[in-house]
Amino acid sequence: MIMHILKSIPPFFLHQNFMQPRFIHLRVHSEFSLIDGLVKIKPLIKQLTEFNMPAIALTDHVNLFGLVKLYKATIAQGIKPIAGADVLVANTDAPELPYRLTFLAMNHTGYITLTELVSQAYQQGQNKDGVPILQREWIEQNNAGLIALSGAMQGDIGKALLNENKEQAKTLAMYWKNLFPNRFYLELQRVGKVDEELYIALVADLAAETVLPVVATNDVRFLKESDFAAHEVRVCINQGRVLDDPRRPKDYTNQQYLRSEDDMVALFADYPEAIENTVHIAKRCNLTLTLGKNFLPDFPVPEGMTINDFIISESEKGLRERFEKYPLTGSGSQSENEAVYLDRLKIELDVITQMGFSGYFMIVADFIQWAKNHDIPVGPGRGSGAGSLVAYALKITDLDPIEFELLFERFLNPERISMPDFDIDFCMDRRDEVIDYVAECYGRNQVSQIITYGSMAAKAVIRDVGRVLGLSYGFVDRLAKLIPMEIGITLSDALKSSPDLKQAYDTEEDVKSLIDMALSLEGTTRNAGKHAGGVVIAPTKLTDFTPLYCDIEGNNLVTQFDKNDVESVGLVKFDFLGLRTLTIIDWALQTINAKQKKLGRPLVDISAIARDDYNSYELLKKGLTTAVFQLESRGMKELIKKLKPDCFNDIIALVALYRPGPLESGMVDDYVNVKHKTKAAEYAHPLLEPILEPTNGVILYQEQVMQIARELSGYTLGGADILRRAMGKKDAKEMAKQRDVFVSGALTNGVSDEIANYIFDLVDKFSGYGFNKSHSAAYALVAYQTAWLKAHHPAAFMAAVLSADMDNTDKVVIALDECRQMKLNIIAPSINVSHYKFTVNDNDDLIYGLGAIKGAGENAILDMLSERDNNGVFLNLYDLCQRVDLRKFNRRVLEALIRAGAFDEFDDNRAAHLAELPTILKVAEHHTRMKAVGQSDLFGLGGEVSSEESETPTYTAVVEPWSESVRFSEEKAVLGLFLTGHPIDQYANELQLIAPKNIARLLDELSPNQWNTTVRVAGLAIEIGIRQNKQGKLRGSVIFDDNTGRLEMSAQRESFELNQAMFSPAFRDKLLIAEGNLAIDSYLNIPLLKIEHIYPIEQARKEIHLKWPHNHADAAKNLDKLQQLLSEFKGGNTLVTIDYSAEKTRAKVQLGEAWRVNAKDELLHHLRVWFGQSAVRITY
Repeated sequence: MIMHILKSIPPFFLHQNFMQPRFIHLRVHSEFSLIDGLVKIKPLIKQLTEFNMPAIALTDHVNLFGLVKLYKATIAQGIKPIAGADVLVANTDAPELPYRLTFLAMNHTGYITLTELVSQAYQQGQNKDGVPILQREWIEQNNAGLIALSGAMQGDIGKALLNENKEQAKTLAMYWKNLFPNRFYLELQRVGKVDEELYIALVADLAAETVLPVVATNDVRFLKESDFAAHEVRVCINQGRVLDDPRRPKDYTNQQYLRSEDDMVALFADYPEAIENTVHIAKRCNLTLTLGKNFLPDFPVPEGMTINDFIISESEKGLRERFEKYPLTGSGSQSENEAVYLDRLKIELDVITQMGFSGYFMIVADFIQWAKNHDIPVGPGRGSGAGSLVAYALKITDLDPIEFELLFERFLNPERISMPDFDIDFCMDRRDEVIDYVAECYGRNQVSQIITYGSMAAKAVIRDVGRVLGLSYGFVDRLAKLIPMEIGITLSDALKSSPDLKQAYDTEEDVKSLIDMALSLEGTTRNAGKHAGGVVIAPTKLTDFTPLYCDIEGNNLVTQFDKNDVESVGLVKFDFLGLRTLTIIDWALQTINAKQKKLGRPLVDISAIARDDYNSYELLKKGLTTAVFQLESRGMKELIKKLKPDCFNDIIALVALYRPGPLESGMVDDYVNVKHKTKAAEYAHPLLEPILEPTNGVILYQEQVMQIARELSGYTLGGADILRRAMGKKDAKEMAKQRDVFVSGALTNGVSDEIANYIFDLVDKFSGYGFNKSHSAAYALVAYQTAWLKAHHPAAFMAAVLSADMDNTDKVVIALDECRQMKLNIIAPSINVSHYKFTVNDNDDLIYGLGAIKGAGENAILDMLSERDNNGVFLNLYDLCQRVDLRKFNRRVLEALIRAGAFDEFDDNRAAHLAELPTILKVAEHHTRMKAVGQSDLFGLGGEVSSEESETPTYTAVVEPWSESVRFSEEKAVLGLFLTGHPIDQYANELQLIAPKNIARLLDELSPNQWNTTVRVAGLAIEIGIRQNKQGKLRGSVIFDDNTGRLEMSAQRESFELNQAMFSPAFRDKLLIAEGNLAIDSYLNIPLLKIEHIYPIEQARKEIHLKWPHNHADAAKNLDKLQQLLSEFKGGNTLVTIDYSAEKTRAKVQLGEAWRVNAKDELLHHLRVWFGQSAVRITY
């Protein structure tokens, strides 16, 4: 057997605390293989250390997802990482059964080859099932620096041998040997698979005949033998199979774990050279990754200029343009103020050029300017980048950092070298255009988005494992719902916080088995996705830095390394984030400016609006901030009402204040009280006053921490930023060092030791709550712009808001409720007036968008609108169906539009439209066929269509219109809300007797200091259900809507147990009555009714009084009829009394207890139709 001994062995391989190795694992699948594999990197390194193994190869399934993580972890422990991958090679005889091959990178050349081949498999080699497969010719053309293992029984040689085709096996062996001279090994495995020993005997003979070396692997999929069961479940999750499925392929054995060196040596005692060759291969594989060094693409500059010259020139020019458009901040003369700006610009440019980041700034400025030139909305800034004057001058950001006292060092610190990181917000709809521009500009093989890895979270893993174990959906669903709804919660956390889950785990065997298995799989990587906005631009082709991954069509290209790993290998990340609010602003401005142009008025430039607009602040003070960016949550509305913002700095503060730290620390109360002069601001030292006075004495921003360190203790701003970071990390050793520097500097500045230490402790305490002012100011600007639009152009703004959320019915409902409160007139869906989006007419009425109707597909609606625009409005439903493509505008779409009332302009009898629809479609389809063959007759009919099915708009049958309740129900089914009326309206007289005060009146009469007012209230239960708190306790939750307002209610403990049955989804949209105590909830700061009793309206109907007419001819027959009717509703609580009166006789008969009924609307309707409206009376 040929032995490959390499003279050049990496030093760390020789100088370790490891003994001379006898075996190295060369085939290991980690969790990143996705189709299989349970090995996680950290436990793997721990196991290798325990086994005293000095090297490891990671060979995931056609990917290198885990390579950088492995590299960092192994290098840190003195273990040698070997880069590799298991790949699939095309099988021309059976394309659905590709062969297996393993590649290992010998050096950097091999690593690049490996990234190229793996990338090619995804970009060009995916089959119809999305399986990435390499063609032989690709490997022939590109194999430098790779060692190849034959794939054992799954390789083409192994398959040929087991098929008793020795000649073919020999031919293949020589093919691979010649393709990989001295780099091809025949692979042996003993993992307990069928035909294994036969294969080993045959391949050993082949090795001797072809003079090829053999190598032993254990094809590792998990760390310990006991992990096999979990691995089988993991495989089934990926395959979508059930564990007990007899047809399930059994591709793995319990022997595919990370065996020790001794185990492997003993296992292949009869083939010692196969064990020895693992060490020789490990010695041949010497890859060094360059980590931590950044590689920026070259930005083109004019001839004769360097990139540094260019950024200086462009920044100075851009700042002059800003001077001309916007007033400068400062109390001096124009020239003095300009000097302040120019000095700051020079300082920043010196730092940027010295740190080598000029290219980065220019790249960002270039694609932002391209976006603006192409009318793609761009945000004013985000994050600490808004603190840069250079960014402001280059139009990267739109906030003057000097005006808002934003610090450059918070973004880029010369004393702490790190890459700048601009997060740029683009209009959600057009962000991809900017990414496409960048790809065109720098080369499509140099630009990519970034991968993300999805893992099995607590609820998901319970559902996945439950399905694989064959447990019923209801059983698994019950368990999943016992896990509290908390972001990032683990199963272990859930077992601690949910008593019901813990009890089920302790007492039910199936539950314990399921959760134990789920615990072993929780957190395992399951799938690959795409980062929300991360884009990398490489200086050369991407595969010089990272392998690539894409979908089955070759689209949605992403790096195989995640965000952290692409940055580690030197690629610079640019964040192209999609912000829906920018889309909303853009759409609103299009509507507004179209009208302005029509009226001959100046167009609105949202970037130039005054930031002291009275109407905007009045809107904010009233808390009318639904749809206002960052300010629309319930808690934020309450904070706004307390704060009563009256300047832009207050909005900046709001964004920073509304977070758990400030809310819980008392900062918010201090800020509000000082603003409203109910408390004086306190300053520990006069030097703090100019820094903290703008925030009412509160340390609110991280920038203030830096300013305090500079003014009080003489820190540079770069040093102050290091102090800020140290305080955030709470590193005790670093904090002690910083305290000495801080106090020493303060003493030099004349501050006493006691005060200096007090201020340091104060700053330390509040630095944890401090917010990045640059980010807060940038988002405050977007918030103000949306508030301004809502205050001045409410219809256009709300139309844009509604259009942006058309696919989210819940948000549409909330926004339409806001429109009603704003007294905007809403025009119902109309086939001849509505567009796909919500629009505004000349009267500022809001026209319902057809795209918000459930079941009305976008393509169908857009095609219909095109026909309407080109050939005029539709005359009737027959006309519509003959003019649209019924393959798109199908029956489902038509039924949805009918239910929504889109054809009410032809006839508001929606039931009639639905009943006629089959005939209309039949006529339209015939019309289409005749038109296709160039034939028609007077009526557009053929012989097979009856004269009744003519094109006349007169419908073939008379259909009774829907009742109000049916119309509302159908409307809500497709719109998500009651648009043309409210079901509660028909109960108005009755509710005056049951619950005289409506929700609006109750809330109006409720004062903040009023507690436990006993009330009875009626309303539609628009939301109802059972909720679970963090402790696993259940409570009933319901929201009433009575068309005057909404009220939240809750039932806990005894009240919940008493009324639990009422919190069923069956009562959603039903009219209910609730009794309880109404007060302002001290935690949520909202009106909340604590329920004592809740029941349907029929239970409020205590007695039905029937006035029996004396002139009924057949009394006996009518009594039988009454008995039959009442029998259908027996079993309720409502008594029935019959009042009979004749000329000389009067009697009152109360039916017995057995005849108590459910006083449902249906029963009352029948009685009123029979006896007459006035003859039926209800008492409550």
